[in-house]
Amino acid sequence: MKIRSITYFCNPKSPLDGNVLKQAGNFLAKAKSAFEARGYEVQTVRMATIPFPRMLGEQNIDELPKFSNQLAKAIKEAGILYASLGPALPEFPRSYQIIPESIAASEDIFFSGAMTSGHDIHLAAVKACAEVIARCAPLDPNGFANLRFAALANVNAGAPFFPAAYHDGDQPAFAIAVESADVAVNAFAGQPSLSEGRSALVAEITRHGQAIARIATNELADVQFKGIDFSLAPFPDDAHSLGNAVEKMGVPKIGLHGSLAAAAILTEAIERADFPHVGFNGFMQPVLEDSVLAKRAAEGTLTVKDALLYSAVCGTGLDTVPLPGDTSAGEITPLLLDLCALALRLDKPLTARLMPVPGKRAGDATAFDFAFFANSRVMKLDSAPLSLPLHGDEAFALQAKAGKR
Repeated sequence: MKIRSITYFCNPKSPLDGNVLKQAGNFLAKAKSAFEARGYEVQTVRMATIPFPRMLGEQNIDELPKFSNQLAKAIKEAGILYASLGPALPEFPRSYQIIPESIAASEDIFFSGAMTSGHDIHLAAVKACAEVIARCAPLDPNGFANLRFAALANVNAGAPFFPAAYHDGDQPAFAIAVESADVAVNAFAGQPSLSEGRSALVAEITRHGQAIARIATNELADVQFKGIDFSLAPFPDDAHSLGNAVEKMGVPKIGLHGSLAAAAILTEAIERADFPHVGFNGFMQPVLEDSVLAKRAAEGTLTVKDALLYSAVCGTGLDTVPLPGDTSAGEITPLLLDLCALALRLDKPLTARLMPVPGKRAGDATAFDFAFFANSRVMKLDSAPLSLPLHGDEAFALQAKAGKR
């Protein structure tokens, strides 16, 4: 198990406040050293800001590409690898439209778009997020630009995983995201019973979660600690594959029936574990970041509909899903709308990071050259543009099901 990221939440302001960035860099360097001294490898240190529309102000939204470029240079000087400028917001319609240009103008800066607020789904915002995905796809030959954008449904501030991370105040804070799919693989490997595997998983998550929390609260107490997102994030080899963990639980291939039950059991184990929770804390299914998920998607055993189904019981939603390059915003919108409906009815955070690959059709092999990706095949999207009334621009409330309020 590793620490995927230490995420520092702050408001760097506009124009950028050099003191805020210096404090962020100094704290992250100190935090990285503290965790590594206790045996935890730290892969990245990151910064997440308040939503950029509020930081820039409505009258300065069009300055986002320039601001993103400036921030990208500033975080490098501060020793910070990545930054998230938070979500575009429904009350700032222009904030969605400027994101593709901002991604093209910067490196290592992540963005998101909110599709919900409170109990409301904003149809205009759902369509705007779909437009961002479609417009970002051709910015890179492999559709890689969409790695830096996610559509958000019911996601609160403070989650440390990118691109969903954002802050909601002026006082700094930090949170931890882990890479821990191997913990689930090891917990269920060779276990004779489900209860023993689950007990082993809960115990191991609790052990690491409490150890990380002790370091955070005892040695880094000068900044508010929000908690740990123990979502079972993978690395693209079988030893660190959540798909492999599901198959160790007895499902012949993830994507076959039984997979949803496995996803539910894994997510519930994280909820049972005793540590300070923040963010998603669940089954994570990034198709291109998980060797077994990538393999099952290439075989056709795991589909987009399967991943959406598992979102009902998992932690994060749809992630790094390779789609045909000619997928239109109109075809993406219904999938995002379904995700919003799940998030609000089940009162849980979900995201979608979709990656149309230019020039590729469903079934074509992907050719990413990226250490954190396992190549797969482009997945078929069974979707067609909506018509009225679902194709409108209104906002409508969708209450959580009884017992979830």
